Amino acid sequence: MTGNRKTKTMYESEITLFLRELKKSRPTLEKSQLEGRALLWDKKLDEDLLRAQQESRVPQTPYVYQSQ
Repeated sequence: MTGNRKTKTMYESEITLFLRELKKSRPTLEKSQLEGRALLWDKKLDEDLLRAQQESRVPQTPYVYQSQ
């Protein structure tokens, strides 16, 4: 009975296989992605500037095309 057992393998899409191979071939890929994200998105915001922008906001009328 031991020789007849088949191991079931999980399905992996072509994209998953591609990403695994890409990460194997370029081990620094994730690090460089995080560095690129930090350049554009992970920044310290100026709280005074944000507060000034929020306070100077003018509320929009419900229907912008209606004449007053």
